[in-house]
Amino acid sequence: MLQPTRCYHCGEPVPTGAPWTCDILGQTRPMCCPGCQAVAESIVAGGLESYYRHRTENSANPEALPAVLQDELEMLDRSDVQQRYVSASGDQREIQLLIEGISCAACGWLIEQRLTKLSGVSHASLNLGNHRLSVTWDASQTRLSAVMAELKRIGYGAHPYEADKASAQIARENRQYLRRLGLAGLMFMQVMMATMGLYEEFNQDLTPEMATLLRWASLLMTTPVVFYSCTPFFKGAWRDLRTRRLTMDVSVSLAIGGAYLAGIWATVTDQGEVYFDSVTMFAFFLLAGRYLERRARQRTVESTARLVNLLPPSAVRLDADGQRQRIMLEEVRTGDVLEVRPGESVPADGVITEGVSSIDESALSGEYLPLAKVAGDRVVAGTLNVEGPLRIRVDAIGDATRLSAIVRLLERAQSDKPRLGRLADQVAQYFLVCVLSAAIIVGAAWWWYAGGQTAFWIVLAMLVATCPCALSLATPTALTTATGSLHKLGLLVTRGHVLEGLTKVDSVIVDKTGTLTEGRMTLERIQPFDGHDADQALIWARMLEARSEHPVARAFGRSIELADTVQAYPGQGLEGQCHGNTLRIGKPDFVCALSGHPVVDYPQESGQWLLLGGTGGPIAWFVLNDRLRADARQLIDGLKSRGLKVTLLSGDHSSVVASVAAKLGIEEAIGNASPDDKLAIVQQRQAEGATVLMLGDGVNDVPVLASADISVAMGGASDLAKTNADAVLLSGHLQVLLDALDGARRTRRVMVQNLFWASAYNAAILPLAALGLVTPAWAAIGMSASSLLVVLNALRLVRVARKRPVATHPSPFVEEPA
Repeated sequence: MLQPTRCYHCGEPVPTGAPWTCDILGQTRPMCCPGCQAVAESIVAGGLESYYRHRTENSANPEALPAVLQDELEMLDRSDVQQRYVSASGDQREIQLLIEGISCAACGWLIEQRLTKLSGVSHASLNLGNHRLSVTWDASQTRLSAVMAELKRIGYGAHPYEADKASAQIARENRQYLRRLGLAGLMFMQVMMATMGLYEEFNQDLTPEMATLLRWASLLMTTPVVFYSCTPFFKGAWRDLRTRRLTMDVSVSLAIGGAYLAGIWATVTDQGEVYFDSVTMFAFFLLAGRYLERRARQRTVESTARLVNLLPPSAVRLDADGQRQRIMLEEVRTGDVLEVRPGESVPADGVITEGVSSIDESALSGEYLPLAKVAGDRVVAGTLNVEGPLRIRVDAIGDATRLSAIVRLLERAQSDKPRLGRLADQVAQYFLVCVLSAAIIVGAAWWWYAGGQTAFWIVLAMLVATCPCALSLATPTALTTATGSLHKLGLLVTRGHVLEGLTKVDSVIVDKTGTLTEGRMTLERIQPFDGHDADQALIWARMLEARSEHPVARAFGRSIELADTVQAYPGQGLEGQCHGNTLRIGKPDFVCALSGHPVVDYPQESGQWLLLGGTGGPIAWFVLNDRLRADARQLIDGLKSRGLKVTLLSGDHSSVVASVAAKLGIEEAIGNASPDDKLAIVQQRQAEGATVLMLGDGVNDVPVLASADISVAMGGASDLAKTNADAVLLSGHLQVLLDALDGARRTRRVMVQNLFWASAYNAAILPLAALGLVTPAWAAIGMSASSLLVVLNALRLVRVARKRPVATHPSPFVEEPA
């Protein structure tokens, strides 16, 4: 029996008549598929053809799926799992998939064409707007795992789409608010043009018929704004009145409703002024503010859901006989033994029972360097297994995990309303009581003195005058203008209170890794032993580390040459052949065991020390450190010169934190701080009366960022940290934070000026309106003029000066003999 022709790249059988070949090592080699052909041609074209001469086993087929991935996909074929995602009608199934890697319309065409060619798939449609793919298939002909596998083969990741209910509800409400806002804005412009024609100041020759037409046109365009766009104000006012509370909804509803009814009366009787332009203007500005507030709430809900997504959807459970079984995360129970392979997330808190590896806890601790773990050590859900396979015994699931604890801290910090917010609510109620009481008293007096019609117009003028248009614009316009200027400098402000709050900050808490430092290991220095050369030691170290995926390996840079037969020893180091020499790099005891040389002691200086050695003994020390940012010292000096108390707060080792603090001149440094500790420290400072600014970048900083009075996340921070921060430092320049502090003081001066003018206007116009000296029309014009004045004053903040830092990085490493 003839043996089938094997693919020269992967060793799989070549189909009869297959046209795929590639010229390798002087011969035409058969290929089993276009994927192998493409990979082989790329290897040859890159000048790496000798790879095929030296390889010890066949390469992987690029169109084949790893066994682990196929195992995970088959979980989706279970009926209990499909109940969450799939709708069924007989044998017909339908699912919504979220597709990763979409870049253009051609991606959609490719996905739809490939899936519809599968047996049993009757429909595949991709929405390029939200990257959701709708697939319909016959369960009797194909399985869902086959559909998912086909997507993976053509290079696209896919996940069953399941909308978060809270996020979906807020998104629906936001879309409705956006429609209300759009209608109000459109009608505002049209009504403004129509009503301006009715003013004597603008047109002296308007005929009575045209005036009547403009009145009725304004009424028709204003009516949908009142009954659709303004519905939230009226519902809120009715709700608050039923609970015996006075809020801004009550004042806004009275002003809008009163002006609308007065406009109807003026239109029907053809006398008096119409105020439909004021109605639509109020609605537009107030709805814009509400919409922005709701968008911020949506980001908060989505960020909490994103934190929970650190957990894998499934896990591999081992039974008493050691048999593997993949189960859904919801099926994991306390006491189960789970297998976690390299590259997989830990599904639950537990203790390692077997295996040695490194665990990347940066998602929870914020520290980038993986920690070595052996049997008996604890691991937590949401962290990443880096090197070797592990078996863990679960001791905490669900709400009892450390990840869930961080979520609860985040939600608690977000639910706390700041002192200024509570004070503003109280002041608003007193203000409304005074205004409404004054309107009732003045209206009653005019009713008794001059009759109901005169009293109505005077009360309306008072309500229009007290509508907080200029007062509401005084602060937001200044903040918006300054925010736009800072955005150009590299600081994205995501909350309106940031610039106002920066002027009150007296305590700054900064994280270390990724904030004051660059968040990545760099080779700082080489210390060769006597008789050895630093350059040669670096070449050998690079040859070994080039074979490793460990984060430490990136510090050594790329190497043209690769070591042979490199073997990784998790938690210890690497061993391989370099230029015919057997070498090791890693911990001293591991390296010295190769030659039998006595174990050398670590140098006393701080840093991550790695030893390179061979059969003849130690060769060189390599010290790696997380390098400080170029302008870190400038930031600390600038904060201290402005009279702010600076504290370094990190989850890293206390000795490392103290060393960084000493270099930067920070008097107070706290290390080994957990997320709970960080939150407690911030809240303690706030209880002592301090206004705290937090600068951080990790997921572990999220509760603290949410709790601090002002929070700033680095541009390279996790998405979760950035969505919960009040501002994001988009550039790597810490100097921008000092620019923001200076800009905040200037912004505060402008806000005080705006508030003074708006308050003075209201204080002057209210008694004049009460005395009947100002008509509602003049009250509306005066209010518009005061609003224009505060906007023009705020535009002075367009220019924000910036002093760019001038600093250079130190040399990557300095050679010194050991």
